[in-house]
Amino acid sequence: MYEEEAVRIGAYRPFVHEWFYTSRQMNDMVYKMPVLFPTAHHQNLAIVLPGTGHRKDFSVLIVDTTPDLHVHMDGAQCFPFYYYEKPSEQKGQGGLLEDVEMATDADGYVRRDAITDAALADYRAHYLDGSIGKEDIFYYVYGILHSPEYRERYANDLKKMLPRIPFAPDFWAFSKAGRDLAYWHLNYEKIDPYEGLEIVIKDSAKNLPPHTLYHIDKMEFAKLTGRERDKTIIHCNGYITIKGVPLEAYEYVVNGKPAIEWIMERYKITVDKDSGIRNDPNDWCREHEDPEYIFRLVQQVVRVSVETVRIVGNLVGLV
Repeated sequence: MYEEEAVRIGAYRPFVHEWFYTSRQMNDMVYKMPVLFPTAHHQNLAIVLPGTGHRKDFSVLIVDTTPDLHVHMDGAQCFPFYYYEKPSEQKGQGGLLEDVEMATDADGYVRRDAITDAALADYRAHYLDGSIGKEDIFYYVYGILHSPEYRERYANDLKKMLPRIPFAPDFWAFSKAGRDLAYWHLNYEKIDPYEGLEIVIKDSAKNLPPHTLYHIDKMEFAKLTGRERDKTIIHCNGYITIKGVPLEAYEYVVNGKPAIEWIMERYKITVDKDSGIRNDPNDWCREHEDPEYIFRLVQQVVRVSVETVRIVGNLVGLV
């Protein structure tokens, strides 16, 4: 039976949202996602890492909605800020839930902190700072995981096991950096586009209807010679070209590919050769009555990339 409430928006790939269906009738394996995001209106944040044995260089991404297993190609693992549970599901397990009457929300869930009180106490004791909170620790971890020094020093370990988080000398520098990174990575659809871009629209196309003018078949870089491409120029379609993309923006790589190239790869029309099913990203624009969505998204992710490179480049040392 179709369940309207099971239709949600999830993080399919880095900076790519898609509709998905959460019903267990159609999903054989949902892992712990119902604990992290039990309904569409339960808020949470999760730091998504590649699983052990990943083949690509280590990267990390924060999400505020259910991620696809292959947000990292070799399988993703999520570390949330909260987790949700129903007291009724804990009965008979011998835990404290049986002894304490807890306040539940309208859906019968109790929200719990994923960062333990013991971890909080350890951080406060180590840094001799009682003002450190669990949210500060969460963003500290996100900042540490972006450190080039951390990734280089522990590169071999990061392929074999889940990350271990050191006590860096400057807690607040990493916590602030992680918080700033999270702002850009979570709000990429809401921010203003990168200002340094030149938008070129053919004169013959300026009077076209918006859904025609901004229709995307496949975005491409400008050609140079042979197989070389000019990544400062992106041809959105036959009418619109974006010029002036800073090359440093391509230094922001997540899941083995620059964030900008994830947008170019995923937002194109494809047809599955076996089923014949057509995947048209322009449908999203029509559904949301926003014909400029993809065109604007490219510019927004350029800005996210530039800001990420700037923040990461200014990170302090681990020792």
